[in-house]
Amino acid sequence: MAAKIRKGDRVVILSGRDKGRQGAVLKVLPKEERLLVEGLNIVHRHTRPTQADPQGGIKDKEASLHVSNVALVDPKTGEPTRVGFRVEGGKKVRFAKKSGEVING
Repeated sequence: MAAKIRKGDRVVILSGRDKGRQGAVLKVLPKEERLLVEGLNIVHRHTRPTQADPQGGIKDKEASLHVSNVALVDPKTGEPTRVGFRVEGGKKVRFAKKSGEVING
């Protein structure tokens, strides 16, 4: 099945402590149905010193979110929207269901 949300897409978080905030998708994990959003869902990771990182300490990093907790931002209106697929000119493209606008197609 084609991916409705892809790397580089602009998404809005629908639930959790970062609800309502927007960011770009850094990485999609299709098998786990999760994704990483740039600068959102930050967690603190306690790391011990290694040769690669002799300092160690508490590092901030993005944790994954379930795809059901994010929605694509409509390129025309800037609001959350669902994603559909249609064939245009012999190519399958994604489109925003709210405005009908083609997404990166």
